[in-house]
Amino acid sequence: MTDTLRPDAELAPVAEIAEAEGPLRVAMIGHGFMGAAHSQGWRVAPRFFDLAREPEMTVVVGRNAAAVEHAARKWGWAEAATDWRDVIARDDIDVVDVVTPGDTHAEIAIAALEAGKHVLCEKPLANTVAEAEAMTEAATQAAERGIRSMVGFTYRRVPAATFARDLVAAGRIGEIRQVRAEYLQDWLMDADAPLTWRMQKDRAGSGALGDIGAHAVDLTEYITGQKVTTVSGIIETIVPERPLLGESVGLSGTASTERGAVTVDDIALFTGRLDSGALASFEATRFRTGRKNALRIEVAGSLGAISFDLERLNELDFYDATLPETELGFRRILVTEHDHPYLSPWWPTGHMLGYEHGFSHQVYDFVTAIVAGTQPLPSFDDGLHVQRVLDAVERSSAAGSMWTPTD
Repeated sequence: MTDTLRPDAELAPVAEIAEAEGPLRVAMIGHGFMGAAHSQGWRVAPRFFDLAREPEMTVVVGRNAAAVEHAARKWGWAEAATDWRDVIARDDIDVVDVVTPGDTHAEIAIAALEAGKHVLCEKPLANTVAEAEAMTEAATQAAERGIRSMVGFTYRRVPAATFARDLVAAGRIGEIRQVRAEYLQDWLMDADAPLTWRMQKDRAGSGALGDIGAHAVDLTEYITGQKVTTVSGIIETIVPERPLLGESVGLSGTASTERGAVTVDDIALFTGRLDSGALASFEATRFRTGRKNALRIEVAGSLGAISFDLERLNELDFYDATLPETELGFRRILVTEHDHPYLSPWWPTGHMLGYEHGFSHQVYDFVTAIVAGTQPLPSFDDGLHVQRVLDAVERSSAAGSMWTPTD
């Protein structure tokens, strides 16, 4: 690891980046949970990282004027707007950050790229393979004009996850033999929790599979350096109907007595085969009782193994099979050293980072790539591949769990 601050090999060293004039003026389309997280990233990154161009939080966009004005004041955006098309057309916008539900990703991202704006788009890239293909084509054409795009698989930028990738790439666990990845949550355990957009296929594209399973797929591919080529899986909806949101819906929403159909999956279980032929097992569920945000991945190899758990995001478990038998066993690595990825600008050794820090790392990588004129990762093409994996899982489930190619 020659550059622990910026571990992505696609990015040029800081010394090679010419100082650019003027800020990068950002428009964020959408607000809510991801709006808060992305706002944190835009606001904090330039205060800890040396960026060649400082992000300027110019405008946040939402459909409800009162709600988006509240978000602008709370998160530090200079202004609020309700028409994303007008905002994208403005000359004083350089970057468009898309944090809307999946059914609008393609329209907004393509329009922004065609307008000459750099685009950061939340995952999954789109709701369908066709939409993701159109977005990737637009990104390819925009790149020819120097316009950059990236999909927001932020967990790649948790230092312990990045360090796991580094260990695997350095050959520390040898030949990869088996992977287990799972993303476990329980926030839908209550069968009377209201029907929101995340449970509607026309808005979200899929349920647990796309919402959190996409992270498990991307992190597996990132850490191993391999792609999922075929899958065999099953998806299931555990609670088929939920209370509709009432008419008097505030920022938190209220439920009515009427019920509507849940049109996405609640749980996805599938096996995947990697480029090397190694097998990987995946689980994505929002019904795993007692698990709050357990994104876990374990990679077993011929020389050792690594194990990461997002609920212990400052730690990495490492097993070195080359040690004498009397010394074997997983050992905990506390990933807080300044020589670990991303950590040198932060706190003294041993002081922990949290969930929100990954979004600052995302801003750092994205801005650095824009200024350097390189492709930020993960690219829209990477997002398209994950979309194809998700689609293959759905097709496999519909066909009775048969093996289904991802491309």
